[in-house]
Amino acid sequence: MRKLVGDLIRIHRVRAGLTQKDSAEKLLISESLMGAIERAERIPALDLLRDADQVFGAGGALKACMELVEEEKYPPKFLDWVRLERQARVISAYETMLIPGLLQTEGYARSLYEARVPAYTEEEILRHVEARLERQAVLTRTPPPRVGFVIEESVLERSLGGAEVLKEQLWHLLDCMRTMNHLTMQVMPTRQHTHAGLMGPMQLMCTEEGRSLVYVEAQGGGRLFSKPEQVGDLFDLFGILRAQALNPWKSAELIETKAGQL
Repeated sequence: MRKLVGDLIRIHRVRAGLTQKDSAEKLLISESLMGAIERAERIPALDLLRDADQVFGAGGALKACMELVEEEKYPPKFLDWVRLERQARVISAYETMLIPGLLQTEGYARSLYEARVPAYTEEEILRHVEARLERQAVLTRTPPPRVGFVIEESVLERSLGGAEVLKEQLWHLLDCMRTMNHLTMQVMPTRQHTHAGLMGPMQLMCTEEGRSLVYVEAQGGGRLFSKPEQVGDLFDLFGILRAQALNPWKSAELIETKAGQL
């Protein structure tokens, strides 16, 4: 798939009479990245395909490759979730181990994939990090979705990638909380010895059409729940979790304290 897309980009670039350097300047990327995409060493971002289609006058041929590109970026069971997420009205999650993917910094995401067992290649790490960061565009779209996260306090202390990576990540969380009125972040304190989320993490979504969905990730893969009775119970569970966690203001104070200790 990557070779097909890379070849198509090269063909339309040549037809447009542009060099790799010219194209890179117009697409606001490096010449080395342009070459890597054409050689099928890197997967192009969706925005790059849209822009290249216009710059090269490809008449929709490159935009038509977007679905093929997505299929290589994400696991099959998660792909539908990613596509629905872009237009979701409500996005929520309870996380027990990591900062939510939509709020991860590049350094934090890279450290996560570098720690993977069995190990990823450098190419695989780049692919996963780029895909994760690309998803974050949903937070700044117009109109934005309503977003609510609950994370365990221990997540704020897990120095994935080292203290500096975690410190940058915690300040990024605070910045998002202060600048995004549609985002709510709450911390479940460790002293809360029992609560509604002890069965594990989950991601929740209400789609543009009004469907409610839940995605649960575990060792060996994830599972998408769509049956109303199952989804309804999990949405109720998340509501209880939010009531048991610290409120957003207390959560921000705790995150700032943790960041200041690094």
